[in-house]
Amino acid sequence: MSVWKRNVVVVAIVVFVGAAVYLNWSYNQQSDPSQDDPGKVLGQTTLVNGEEDEETLSTAQVGESAPPEGSQSPGQEDQTGYFASARLNRQQARDSALELLQEAAADEAADQTLVDEANASIQTMASYTMSEAQAENLITAKGYGECVCFLNEESASVVVESTPTGLSESDTAKIVEIVMETTGLAANQIKIIEADP
Repeated sequence: MSVWKRNVVVVAIVVFVGAAVYLNWSYNQQSDPSQDDPGKVLGQTTLVNGEEDEETLSTAQVGESAPPEGSQSPGQEDQTGYFASARLNRQQARDSALELLQEAAADEAADQTLVDEANASIQTMASYTMSEAQAENLITAKGYGECVCFLNEESASVVVESTPTGLSESDTAKIVEIVMETTGLAANQIKIIEADP
């Protein structure tokens, strides 16, 4: 019976992580959002009662006429949106899996082996979260802009914001080295993906 419960917890974690990866991939494959609704101004919102939010609309119109110095280009804004969305999806998937694991660990009727496995999985998820954040911060500190890291037991995938000239082999090697140091994985277990502009 305890093997069955453990398998259910493992399958639930795999499903949530798989869903997060799929959502990130599908978000990355979307076409230009301005083509989805040509009548809508980027940044324009509609309130529940059907009225447009004038402050957001006026801000969007001002931004169209003269972007402030140092602002991002439209491609960079799309990438920043991708990275924020990817982090949010990753966190939501982890939160859901964590909730299941905490329920399993708190179940008084559960076998002690199942409780120990659930607690170990919780510790592992916390370790992954810390390693991902550390890798992302170090990669950003090296000047590579936005990035998001997806870590599991056997591999790591790092999506890095594209640069005007693209990532060179030297850039990729630096990023792989950072991920190796923060995760303990080997170079052949790390995949670097450059986000399309």
